[in-house]
Amino acid sequence: MRRLKEIYPDYADQVAFLGVDADPSENADRIRSYKESQGYIWPMAPAERDMLRNYNILRQASKVAVDRNGIIIFRAGYGSESEETWRKTFETLVSP
Repeated sequence: MRRLKEIYPDYADQVAFLGVDADPSENADRIRSYKESQGYIWPMAPAERDMLRNYNILRQASKVAVDRNGIIIFRAGYGSESEETWRKTFETLVSP
């Protein structure tokens, strides 16, 4: 997430980004504490049970980008995506 933390501010006024905690044992206070400790500027929330199933999230650290038409344009599992990957994804999301 470190690369994302550095790149997202360039797109924050154009792309809505939400960090979702897939761990059902986490509560809102713990998520907020984690967000603050990491210095993340995007909102974070616990996942709804159906959301994980609907987006086929099978593990933590999954990333899904959904365009304005509700189409998934990017999906990645656990790992560090490159700066180029994040910029390309955000550019796709902001293009008309």
